[in-house]
Amino acid sequence: MANQKTDPQKQGHVNDLQQNAQDVQGAQGVQDVQDVQDVQGAQDVRGAQDVRAVQDAHDLWGVRGMQDGQGEHHSAVIADEQQFHLQVYGRYPVVLERGEGVWVWDDEGNRYLDMLSGIAVNNTGHCHPHLVNAIREQAGKLIHTSNFYYNEPQSRLVRKLAELSGLDRVFLCNSGVEAMEGALKMARRYGNRKGKSGPILAAAGGFHGRSIAAIALGKEKYRKGFEPIPPGFATTPYNDIEALREVMNDDVVALAFEPLQGEGGIHAVSEVFMQEARALCDRHDVLLIMDEVQCGNGRTGSYFFYQQFDVQPDIVVTAKGVGGGFPVGAVMMTQAVADAMEKGSHGTTYGGNPLASAAALAAIEVLEDGGLIEGANERGAWFMEGLRKRVGGHPLVRDIRGVGLMIGVELTVQGRPVVEGLLKRKILSNVTMDCVIRILPPLLIEKPEMDLFINALAECLEEL
Repeated sequence: MANQKTDPQKQGHVNDLQQNAQDVQGAQGVQDVQDVQDVQGAQDVRGAQDVRAVQDAHDLWGVRGMQDGQGEHHSAVIADEQQFHLQVYGRYPVVLERGEGVWVWDDEGNRYLDMLSGIAVNNTGHCHPHLVNAIREQAGKLIHTSNFYYNEPQSRLVRKLAELSGLDRVFLCNSGVEAMEGALKMARRYGNRKGKSGPILAAAGGFHGRSIAAIALGKEKYRKGFEPIPPGFATTPYNDIEALREVMNDDVVALAFEPLQGEGGIHAVSEVFMQEARALCDRHDVLLIMDEVQCGNGRTGSYFFYQQFDVQPDIVVTAKGVGGGFPVGAVMMTQAVADAMEKGSHGTTYGGNPLASAAALAAIEVLEDGGLIEGANERGAWFMEGLRKRVGGHPLVRDIRGVGLMIGVELTVQGRPVVEGLLKRKILSNVTMDCVIRILPPLLIEKPEMDLFINALAECLEEL
């Protein structure tokens, strides 16, 4: 297989930009990159010398050259981020300016195929006219009021989410981790009312956010440096029924897991595990919590993935795609869970504000009226078939798996070079678990764009 050549002098400039970079991995929303330092762009970018450094990075990544004046603007954007933003993200040297459908453009006019959707957020595509118009119209009426008062978009949204989930009550917030924190708090309150003092369990390999409680449910690597981790949380192996039976008892408060793990490498819950989890929860009066932050909102061919099983959770959390790009999170619950709460026991300033609620309602309308939820299954089947035909037999491909338009291509090698190769070909992508190329396109993607990605992926694999 061919090895790609890079000009040594050019590489020398970029080495300074990429030193100490680690693999960028995906998770929930803004929490998608862990343990990384600055990857692209010069540290403390200043003046013409730094413009040259940024340009050299662009040359390496295959981004089109800058026009007069663009270099300084581009460099200034990177410089401000480098100097003032908390350095917890590993960024590529791309400054995005606008988007439409499955495409985004940078400040230099380059067009990119977006196969990440802002990490499963832009399910309706970038800047869908119906969503944009709804936001504009509501912004001209009323943006925020606080939850001391009623507002119509919020009331319409909670009704809609209750109908979609089949649950009784809804709490609105702003993000996935807020939704998960709310669910944990409600579960603990429910458990206290029942005289329970045991743990909240989570399935191993999952990701539920980066708050201190959420990382207590996640992988060990997310906890490093943040000890002491709060007690009262434990994990059990994913899809392991016997292990679950061993830890279940009447003192356990709740069991939480993603029915389709995202950051964990695109692994779906088995039918038998889902059914047994529900049965065990019923037997021991344990709340079953479904984390649908990433896999929900139409991506798997149903509004929520758990709906493809004959199981009803006690609590469902979601965010990401529910707002079509606008920050919205939600906790849906049974009346029994809601009865454990009372006025003042939980709350939020921004959650369910009129603007966010109007955006979410519009995003749901696009998914439903445009047939995008049902279409995710058909599009996903095309995509999976194309991937298997083109790269399924490649020696570096270990597995291709997924549901709907949430797909993972697991490699036998590190996936970061593939993501870099795709970026050179003007395709935005992501790797998780070091070796799984995570594919999360807008739900309106069509076959030509799928073929474009598949062919580019094949080329990148040949370059390794």
